[in-house]
Amino acid sequence: MLRFIFCRRAIVAIALALNLATAYAADSASVLDTAKIEQLTGLKGSFSKEENVFKVSKPRSDVKIQVDKWAMPTFMGLTSWAAFTPAHNGQVMMMGDTVVFEDEVNPAMSTALNAGLEVTALHNHFFFDQPKVYFMHISGMSSVDQLATGIKKVYDKIAEIRAARPIPVTTFPGVIASDNWITPALLEAVFGMKGQTSNGMFKVVMGREAKMHDIVVANQMGVNTWAAFAGSDDEAVVDGDFAMLEDELQPILKTMRAEDINIVAIHQHMTQEQPHYMFLHYWGKGKAVDLAKSIKKALDVQAALHR
Repeated sequence: MLRFIFCRRAIVAIALALNLATAYAADSASVLDTAKIEQLTGLKGSFSKEENVFKVSKPRSDVKIQVDKWAMPTFMGLTSWAAFTPAHNGQVMMMGDTVVFEDEVNPAMSTALNAGLEVTALHNHFFFDQPKVYFMHISGMSSVDQLATGIKKVYDKIAEIRAARPIPVTTFPGVIASDNWITPALLEAVFGMKGQTSNGMFKVVMGREAKMHDIVVANQMGVNTWAAFAGSDDEAVVDGDFAMLEDELQPILKTMRAEDINIVAIHQHMTQEQPHYMFLHYWGKGKAVDLAKSIKKALDVQAALHR
C-alpha cells in the first residue's frame, strides 16, 4: 500500500514538473529577446507590454523632403520601422514599413528578398512631394536573428546608396530609343502568342478570372497581366502589370528582381473579389528580346505554382 502511494505521488510530481516545463517553454517563447533585436538592427526600440510587440524605428532625416511645398518633419510619417512579436514554435513575426526614394526602391527590395524577408506592398503616401517618397512594406516569419539581420541589411543598403549619391537620382540606368520600332515576331516567339501593335510599339495581354458579387470579372474588366514594349529592338523599354494571387507575389518578385526588372508598385485594384488578386507594376530597359525573356521567366514561375 505504501509502495502504491509512493508511486502515485511520484507520478503526480513528474506530471507537475512536465506541466511547469511546458508552461515555462510557452512563456519563454512569448518573450522577445529585445536586446538581441537592438544589437542586430543597430537601433534602439520600444516595447508594448499590452501587445507584446517590440518596435525599432529609423527616421529618414538624411534627405530634406517637401510635401505641398512644406518642409516635412519625420514625425509626420517619414520614419522606417520594423515591429517584432512572438509567433509559433519559437519563431518571431516581423512587420514593417520602409521609407524609400525612387533610386532606393529596387536595391532595397532585392536586399530584403535575398535576406529571406517578404515584400508585401509598394506605394506612395503623399502628393506633390519633392523628392518623391515611396513606402515599401515588409514582413517575415523566422528567428529573431534572421529577421533583425535582414532589417539591418535593408537599412544599410539604403544608407549605402545615399552615401554615394546624397540627392536621389531621377532616372533609371539605360537608354530608350527616341523612335518606336519594335519587331513583333521576335517577341511573339518568346511569349508564344500573338500581340497587339501600335505606332511601332508592341503589347501582350494575358487575362485571368475572378468573381465580384457573384459576377465573373476577367480580362476586359482589368483582371490581366500585360507587357508593353517601346523604343527599338536594341534600346527598348517594357512596362506592365502582373495580376497575381497572394501566394504568387514573392516568387514573381524574386524572379523579376533577379532579371533586373524594376518594381514600381505593388497594390490591389479591387475589393471583395474571389480569389483575391494583387497587382505588380514594373519598368525595364534593355534589348527588347532580353526584356521579353525576363517577363516570360516570371510568367513561367507563376504557372509552375499551379501545376
